[in-house]
Amino acid sequence: MIDFAKARALVTGGAGFIGSALVWELNRRGCERIVIADFLEASEKWRNLAPLAFEDYLEADDLLPRLGSGALGRFDVVLHMGACSSTTELDAAYLARNNYQFTKDLAAWTLSSNGRFVYASSAATYGDGGAEMRDDASLPYLHTLRPLNMYGYSKQMFDLYAAQRGILGKIAGVKFFNIFGPNEDHKGDMRSLVNKAYGQIAETGEIRLFKSYRPEYPDGEQKRDFLYVKDAVNMTLHLAANESANGLFNVGSGDANTWIDLANAVFAALGKPANIRFIDMPEDLRARYQYFTQADIGRVRKSGYAAPITPLVDAVGDYVKNYLIPRARLGDV
Repeated sequence: MIDFAKARALVTGGAGFIGSALVWELNRRGCERIVIADFLEASEKWRNLAPLAFEDYLEADDLLPRLGSGALGRFDVVLHMGACSSTTELDAAYLARNNYQFTKDLAAWTLSSNGRFVYASSAATYGDGGAEMRDDASLPYLHTLRPLNMYGYSKQMFDLYAAQRGILGKIAGVKFFNIFGPNEDHKGDMRSLVNKAYGQIAETGEIRLFKSYRPEYPDGEQKRDFLYVKDAVNMTLHLAANESANGLFNVGSGDANTWIDLANAVFAALGKPANIRFIDMPEDLRARYQYFTQADIGRVRKSGYAAPITPLVDAVGDYVKNYLIPRARLGDV
């Protein structure tokens, strides 16, 4: 088992949503020997770093050359969260380079230096869920998956590569479902509904949800597996610490809730009556929209993770009351 209080960690995407939450939790566990790699660009991501303790920061373009030269030294654990996570990104070549090739190179370096490698895959690899949502790392199962967008496929590419090369038995890939929580303000359209809904209510007093275009799902009854980011990082660090926990792991709540459930939780956190309006879904999203996601978290549980999952209403309440209303970031409270 890795003792994070004594470990040195590299976190890619460490200024982003889940990455900065991981650094926050590492700090809480006594780990400050952390190097962060990210693309800050002209965004507000830097604000996520301000409350955190870490050893060094570098732009992600510099990471592989500096690792190769030995300038950064050795890491006990590499938490590779860095990626383009936009489900609407159409530049397939960019996604292949950024999400697939970079992950291949970083995994190879980490394994060659005897470090622990944990990377972010995605529930987007499951597509419409027709092949179930099992964190099965076998090639026959992985070949049945059909992601609905290039982002999901770029994640699937590395899962397949790692399985084909036999390295999934030495590393852990986490398939994040619908994660929400502090430090996501910079994500624009890719922010969670909780974050967007808070702004919508402040501006108009209502929450806007997409209409359904499948008869088996009434408007707002599309279901997703929503998980609080604090639970997501605890599950991820459990897997990182447990060097025998290898392969693919679903990181979700294990339950499917409707968008209406989520919207009602936001109104409840604000002490306001529900006011939901259904709007048309953009036509270009209709063929690529997931109507149902639910994580089977059996493998995480079997690996020894026993902590309860924060109930949706409680998680939304904590996020809204302790972060969105005061606009705090992890580490500020």
